[in-house]
Amino acid sequence: MLSRLRSGSTRNLDRELDCTVRLLDDSEYLCTIQRDAKGHYLIDLLGHHMNLLEKDYFGIRFVDPDKQRHWLDISKSIIKQMKSQPPYTMCFRVKFYPTDPSALKEEITRYLVFLQIKRDLYHGRLLCKTSDAALLAAYILQAEIGDYDAGKHPEGYSSKFQFFPKHSEKLERKIAEIHKAELSGQSPDTAELNFLKKAQSLETYGVDPHPCKDVSGNAAFLAFTPYGFVVLQGNKRIHFIKWTEVSKMKFEGKTFNLYATQKGESKIILTYFAPTLEACKHLWKCGVENQAFYKFEKSSQVRTVSSSNLFFKGSRFRYSGRVAKEVIESSAKIKRSPPEIHRSGLVPSRSCPSISHGSRLSSVPRTRRRAVHISIMEGLESLRDSAHSTPVRSTSHTDAFGTRAGKTFAAEGSECTSVIADELYSPADSVLPTPVSDPGLESIVPRQISGNTSACGSEEKDSDIAAPTVAEEPGRGASALREGVSDRAEREQVNAFLLSVVRLLLVTVGLLFALLLLLIALTESDIDVAFLRDIRQTPEFEQFHYEYFCPLRRWFACKVRYLLSLLIDT
Repeated sequence: MLSRLRSGSTRNLDRELDCTVRLLDDSEYLCTIQRDAKGHYLIDLLGHHMNLLEKDYFGIRFVDPDKQRHWLDISKSIIKQMKSQPPYTMCFRVKFYPTDPSALKEEITRYLVFLQIKRDLYHGRLLCKTSDAALLAAYILQAEIGDYDAGKHPEGYSSKFQFFPKHSEKLERKIAEIHKAELSGQSPDTAELNFLKKAQSLETYGVDPHPCKDVSGNAAFLAFTPYGFVVLQGNKRIHFIKWTEVSKMKFEGKTFNLYATQKGESKIILTYFAPTLEACKHLWKCGVENQAFYKFEKSSQVRTVSSSNLFFKGSRFRYSGRVAKEVIESSAKIKRSPPEIHRSGLVPSRSCPSISHGSRLSSVPRTRRRAVHISIMEGLESLRDSAHSTPVRSTSHTDAFGTRAGKTFAAEGSECTSVIADELYSPADSVLPTPVSDPGLESIVPRQISGNTSACGSEEKDSDIAAPTVAEEPGRGASALREGVSDRAEREQVNAFLLSVVRLLLVTVGLLFALLLLLIALTESDIDVAFLRDIRQTPEFEQFHYEYFCPLRRWFACKVRYLLSLLIDT
């Protein structure tokens, strides 16, 4: 009996995995999960731990051994998504930023979003003018320590907080002035609410940058916000495409393509190159999930999308959660008493440590902090409807990554008068960036295939010498002749079999070509027949026509033009 109990407990231990989740306040939640547990189980476990109901805005992020970040898919097994060995370490973060964070139903949700945006401000992802930066930092001060008290807060007390990667004494004095004069009397929840309202009005609210290269080789950062797709170069936003204008997103290898239709029915294609294949796939999946969350009215409208223009190639993915409108409708039905928030008992945030825990603390190494900077985007409002400055279609496919965007736009950044730091904005310098590989030149070593032509020649000579002739051995001539006839018959049988296989292949290709012609007639002709018209009007046929047939036609035409150009050149 004792041995059975021991074996049973051993099997249970083998089925359980230890997991550590770092929360937004930098505390850690330790839990044990089953081997077959899916992602939604861990989300529900964290929601219960934090007394959080509006958990659809949040997700769990982890980093694989190649330093590539991923979002945990709630519909799939946890252990199948993790590429490392247990125990697992993950991070609880905001995945979908609320369109209006101040309109969230519960205060606990607003507080967690406040912690996330505070981290964005510190890591250089939330850009703003100097005046806006001072106001945001003052709101954080008011929420953390309350009203200014001359007895408790000596001169220079704001310098004990690390709001940004780097800031000056002048900015610290400005933060203290706003905190003393303008925010007195605001409760922590009021200060956090005002902080959210101000952050939501900024251009880079909700930006999680993905480093890429455009077709000209310039560094760029792609991001998905609650309002649409954004491209940043240097300290400027060069593209903004609303979610309603984005028709589809594709990726092949390291190449990411976004197709959009803007005002005036003008169609554009934006092409960018990610540093690695995994980074490009992560970028594509983030775009698919963000578009599904913010664009659709019901989760039943979300469809499975393919990463490639060809139906037999690429990855397939479907967003499996609820969409923003459903989340808002569900939040409106919450009737419980507001849960208590223990702000004072939280572990001090690494991005904004409390005064009671000593002077400026940070988990970032000192040498790393020197490299992390933030700049100010003056005149961002004028960039909202800026024209497209990046070429929209790729003519040369390059994936070599060099220096970052700061060097390219140094002259433009020098025009800003009020800045937090002298360096330009580089989102990849954040503490947990989307990894940027710095591949060197890959040396292509040709294979050395050792071949001995003299050996082949000697074998031929030996066979010639060893081959008997009828003249030399007349007694064996008849048998050799019969063997030659049988060998010839076997060769003819083999040739007949090969001809039958070739005929079968030709017939198959012919049938496929005939079906292709019929499909072209069905899709391209204007024959107004009842059953053809009914087929054309079905949603499945429309999806097939626009998602597969049209891209295949363009691909085939491109290959034909390429072959013709080669023939002309030769």
